[in-house]
Amino acid sequence: MDRRRFMIKSAQVIGGSLLLPWAPALATSGGSDSTSVTRNVPDLVLAKGEAKAATHAALDAVGGLGRFVRPKHVVVVKPNASFECPPDWGATTHPDVLSAVLESCFEAGARRVLVVDHTMLGPKSCFERTGIAEAVSAFADAKLVSLDDEKMYRAVRVPAGRALHAARVPAVLQKADVFINLPTAKSHQATGVSFGLKNLMGLVWDRHRFHTALDLHTAIADLATVLRPQITILDAIRILKTGGPRGPGDVEPFGGIVVGIDPVAVDAYAVGLSTWNGRTYRPSQIAYIRHAEAHGLGTSKLETLRIEEVS
Repeated sequence: MDRRRFMIKSAQVIGGSLLLPWAPALATSGGSDSTSVTRNVPDLVLAKGEAKAATHAALDAVGGLGRFVRPKHVVVVKPNASFECPPDWGATTHPDVLSAVLESCFEAGARRVLVVDHTMLGPKSCFERTGIAEAVSAFADAKLVSLDDEKMYRAVRVPAGRALHAARVPAVLQKADVFINLPTAKSHQATGVSFGLKNLMGLVWDRHRFHTALDLHTAIADLATVLRPQITILDAIRILKTGGPRGPGDVEPFGGIVVGIDPVAVDAYAVGLSTWNGRTYRPSQIAYIRHAEAHGLGTSKLETLRIEEVS
């Protein structure tokens, strides 16, 4: 697909007619999280195995995407496709993990799934090199949307923000019944690690400001108060232990998928999966996790949670 056709398709998706309340309500205004389903499921799941099988196993263990996705729903999925990196580098979400998530969305009855990212480099080359474009193209009702046009964004207030008080975020999120965060597990030169909360920075237009004008860790946590996925599915199939966020670096073939509803808990658990640039961390040592917990977005106290490992 050439760049002109790619942007036309993106604009057509953005021009759709579904409108919902803004993101702070997204976590509760989308798919229903049935009490009868959630009563007996774990808080966090780690599934090990081949990418697609592990993704399906992890989702099944938390009650399936049918907890949120209902027939005719529009779903937004945010992978990490920031760089022109092949899947085996571990710097971007593995396309097989994305494929499994798309399968699960459509099995639950989704009408349309929009796969979106604001890539760091050219969107066409990033989506192609990462395998994301090919994964999406296999599904007739899935659309790949590049967020590299400022016209696709709208300004929103961040009422609880301590460093970030306003941001421009994609209008396409207002069209979503369900929002799924699909990050990868990797080291990061500025934040130590990059998991789900950090992945939300791919949904802001002016992210340079996060690095230059704001305290980065505080701003990441502030952003998470308005961008509220119903579920985080962390790709740890290949963990980029060094050289993140772009790589290449030391890649561990971990073969894992971590799934949880609590975005703080997912990131806190992921901290312990590996070493990061040669260091081990506790969740409290990652400032944006600590700040997100202080915002009341979840817990890093893993000992209080029911955590299950499946294969």
